[in-house]
This record gives sequence, structure tokens and C-alpha cells, in this order.
Amino acid sequence: MQWIYLFVAGLCETFWAWELKASDGLTHPVHTVLFIVGMCASMIFLGLALKSLPLYIAYTLWTGIGVVGTTIVSLIVGGEQITGLQFFFIGCIIVGIAGLNASTQ
Repeated sequence: MQWIYLFVAGLCETFWAWELKASDGLTHPVHTVLFIVGMCASMIFLGLALKSLPLYIAYTLWTGIGVVGTTIVSLIVGGEQITGLQFFFIGCIIVGIAGLNASTQ
């Protein structure tokens, strides 16, 4: 169950990062509230995952899921651009997440 909590925490991190951008410097109240809700939800699920996962594993995976998720949302929804080299290094993050996960099973 801790892995599900951690994955949901990472998805919530992606959500709050997107809402932070949409809030335009915290000037749009609806997006600002959604940002705060997403951040709180992310912390709650991360806290639940930390009940049975080591901090270094949980934190690394949480931030990695957030980085990759935010990148995907930024590219698809936000229409942002990415270079080949940036894509390569994001791939390195994904490989690192998979390796860390596999090494803790």
C-alpha cells in the first residue's frame, strides 16, 4: 500500500506544480486554492508512505515522479518545448527511479 501512497503523492505533486503555474504568481484565487490543496494532499500521501518506506527512497521517488509528471503535463497540456538533450536527461531520471524501485523490492 505504501507504493500506492507514494505514487499518489507524486501525482499530487504534479498537480500542484501545474496549478502553481496556472495561478500566475498566486494571483488567480481558484488556481491558488487548488495549488494549496494539491500540495497538502501530496504531503499527506507522502507522510503515509513514510510510515513503512525509508525517507531516502520515498523522497527520491516522490520528487522523481513529480519531475517526470510535471514534464509530461507541461509538454502535453502546456505546449512547452523540450530539446533532445533535455529529453535524454529526463529519461535518466526515469531509469534512476526504476532502478531505485527495483533495488528495494
